[in-house]
Amino acid sequence: MNDVAITALLIGALFLILGSGVWIGLTLSGVAWIGMQLFSSRPAGDAMAVTIWGSSSSWTLTALPLFIWMGEILFRTRLSNDMFRGLAPWVQALPGRLLHTNVVGCAIFAAVSGSSAATCATIGKMTLPELQRRGYPDDISVGSLAGAGTLGLLIPPSIIMIVYGVSADVSIAQLFMAGVLPGIMLAALFSGYLVLWALLNPGRVPPADPPMGLLQKLHESRHLIPVMALIAAVLGSIYAGIATATEAAGVGVLGSLLLSAAQGSMDWKTFRDSLMGGTRLYCMIAMILAGASFLTLAMGYIGLPRHLAEWIGTLGLSPFGLIMVLMVFYVVLGCFLDGISMVVLTMGVILPTVQKAGIDLLWFGIFIVLVVEMAQITPPVGFNLFVLQGMTKREIGWIAKVTLPFFFLMAIGVALIWFFPQIVTVLPTQMKR
Repeated sequence: MNDVAITALLIGALFLILGSGVWIGLTLSGVAWIGMQLFSSRPAGDAMAVTIWGSSSSWTLTALPLFIWMGEILFRTRLSNDMFRGLAPWVQALPGRLLHTNVVGCAIFAAVSGSSAATCATIGKMTLPELQRRGYPDDISVGSLAGAGTLGLLIPPSIIMIVYGVSADVSIAQLFMAGVLPGIMLAALFSGYLVLWALLNPGRVPPADPPMGLLQKLHESRHLIPVMALIAAVLGSIYAGIATATEAAGVGVLGSLLLSAAQGSMDWKTFRDSLMGGTRLYCMIAMILAGASFLTLAMGYIGLPRHLAEWIGTLGLSPFGLIMVLMVFYVVLGCFLDGISMVVLTMGVILPTVQKAGIDLLWFGIFIVLVVEMAQITPPVGFNLFVLQGMTKREIGWIAKVTLPFFFLMAIGVALIWFFPQIVTVLPTQMKR
């Protein structure tokens, strides 16, 4: 069989097994086993055992469950609710007013969560009822939350960055630093759009609250101190070179436990629920990673990555053309798979092609995160759309429609980091010094 036939067979097997309801991790392992059994001379069982054990015992991956647990703790305690009270007074003067709490709140929570869905759900529980009560339109409230919720993947610490770093053998600490400025840039694009929307639709923005003096604003801002201190502890320890990403994750978990206990919102039930929630989510991710590692090995034995790289090389695409093709590819793939599956399933095939085109793998990691963010709000399998559907009880088509402007803003973000790569590389370069 030629490469096209083998690829078609494996893709067909992938969607057939997925369609039958089998878990994604087991599906990836099954497709890999089929590929090795039919098109490779190495025993599939032996390769599966060695690869899955190797991927599951990676020390670098230890940061992942810790960051997930930290996000679960914040999700279930009073720390997240205090953010809205601290942010609201400072955005009253901006066109769009309290709509900006979606963007700023998601940006802040993203810096201690690492999960897009957790960021969207946590901030949404705080802001959507309050915005609705004050008379803000549902379409812009929900749309801005869906878009800003994706910042959970870009602003470090990020679960997707850890997965990419392990898959591509790129420094996770440098990836974290590389994501800071693009995350701020994307948040600024979102807030800029809200300002423009408010200026074009002045009649749809409710009147401002009674003005507060500077001392009153500062007094309300005290609610932000615990979360900002946690962000400083996690990211500051990495940036200063004091801790690795894994050690910083431990700092984050310890800090979130201490802060929630000090505020009186940590009890045995909350602790148990946060631990079990984090464990369930990590087990799902670990199974996907293990299956994807075996699939990557199988594709390597079959030779598909090399042949695909050679085929794309014959197309004569420029690096920019390759990036545009990959952006469309990942957005389409996001219609069927979640972000982590997209990354681990494709890295073995895509990375040789990217390296051959001379594209920096650190920059490419941020690009991947951005396009996975776009996929998070692409129907029918956009995770943020599902989260908001559960919260608002609206149809997913309506949610996708009101989120569309933020999808295009992310596309603008991809163009900006392409034409100005220093947005990605300047902080990691300083970190090396």
